[in-house]
Amino acid sequence: MQNNRAILFLLCLVGAAHVFIFSAAFPFYSVVDEQMHADLAIKYSQGKIPRLLTAADAEAAPYLAIFGSPEFLQTSGAIPPPAWKQPIESVRDKLAARQAFFANQFQNHESSQPPLYYAVAGAWWQLGKALHFDGLALLYWLRFLNVALVIALVALGSLAARQIFPENNFVQFAVPAFIALLPQSTFYAVNNDIAAPLTFGIVFVLLLKFWESEKLSLPLVAGLGLALAATFLSKISNLPLLAVAGIFIALKLLGMLWRAKLREIFSALWVLVFTAALPVAAWMVWCQNNFGDLTGSAQKIKFLNWTDKPVAEWLLHPIVTAQGFWFFLKGNLASFWFGEQLWHRAPLANVDANSAVVILTLGALAFALVAMLLPRSGFTTPQRTAVAFGFLCFVAMLGFFALLSVKYDFQDCFYPSREKPFFVSGRLMLGMLVPFLILFVAGLDRLMKNFQANTKYFVLLVLLGFLVASEISTDLPVFSSAYNWFHQ
Repeated sequence: MQNNRAILFLLCLVGAAHVFIFSAAFPFYSVVDEQMHADLAIKYSQGKIPRLLTAADAEAAPYLAIFGSPEFLQTSGAIPPPAWKQPIESVRDKLAARQAFFANQFQNHESSQPPLYYAVAGAWWQLGKALHFDGLALLYWLRFLNVALVIALVALGSLAARQIFPENNFVQFAVPAFIALLPQSTFYAVNNDIAAPLTFGIVFVLLLKFWESEKLSLPLVAGLGLALAATFLSKISNLPLLAVAGIFIALKLLGMLWRAKLREIFSALWVLVFTAALPVAAWMVWCQNNFGDLTGSAQKIKFLNWTDKPVAEWLLHPIVTAQGFWFFLKGNLASFWFGEQLWHRAPLANVDANSAVVILTLGALAFALVAMLLPRSGFTTPQRTAVAFGFLCFVAMLGFFALLSVKYDFQDCFYPSREKPFFVSGRLMLGMLVPFLILFVAGLDRLMKNFQANTKYFVLLVLLGFLVASEISTDLPVFSSAYNWFHQ
């Protein structure tokens, strides 16, 4: 037990150092809408909840104008030195024009996103100001919130692995180790995707206890309800994951109905209504009143100029071809592991590393599913449930992205586009990280079932080393940026 705690503590330190170093290396602002997320965090720090796709907040506008790097999108020409390192006389007019743009013409199309992450980030921003951070240091302080979230996520992954595989030390080590060293560039930017794996990971842990319980504990049900609400209130793209959780909850309650446990069912339903349904309904009413629809997505879709395609055209989409589906599947799995960052408008990606991790992932998933289906595989009933849950989450997210891909004509949008009309944003699947890694690592364990323990750990260390080496070689250019934390 003492040894396990020491290993977990070490993995938390590794995860913290990993996220800190790469967060510090990337300049502002990541192409994955980091400007929008930073603006919303600053608005929430002042208690301002947007009612429209508003311009940048007066406090945020100077930060957006001064500290952005052109390196993400500029494709040619010399990169100018950072504005804050130039004589004020030479940049005053340019910065004033940029600040006026953000304060007046800029539209934050993420304004309707649920509030949980931004409320936490806003409080973190205020804490940074209380600690007398300012300028670029305060922006990086906001980004370094991810360090604390990843530490919590490593601990949660360890808890889930120990709960599901109490006899398997390999799984208990591998799951938090993969979280600590996950080369996902989303972890290095201000964004609300980072909250999803933590909130839904808690749902996963509590739902398995809920599923296995003979007698439902009201505190357990209340905790599950709050975690469900937090998942919805952290990211709207978590809806497919919540649907999977809803199916498991419904099946559990139907099983109890079959056993005539009516009092327990009604008590559980009432608790779920108060802890899960009411917070969700409150936010949906807010969105309906202020953004015109229950999820707040309509104005964003209009801003992006997406239009609905006739249903008859859905089957004409390239995703229904073998080549198109492989592009869709590979793109989502690769960006789930590595992210989707650009540098000089080119993907920060290693094609060979992407292909290797996709093949490994599909192989591990296949072994996990076979073991789940075979009656003599050695999996216990809770383990089969956890593996099935992880797989259903994966399928639900892919199905959701496939629906979005075929449903819309993306017009002149940069991504997705008419030329490549695919949702391949693995960062939007991060909510399923903990159950997916349980599924993935269980598959690796089955793949190496005839290996000695030392050999399995050696293979794991090789895989982790491969991920780290791939990330370093891919992201190395950003470390020399004059705009990052190391050069402030």
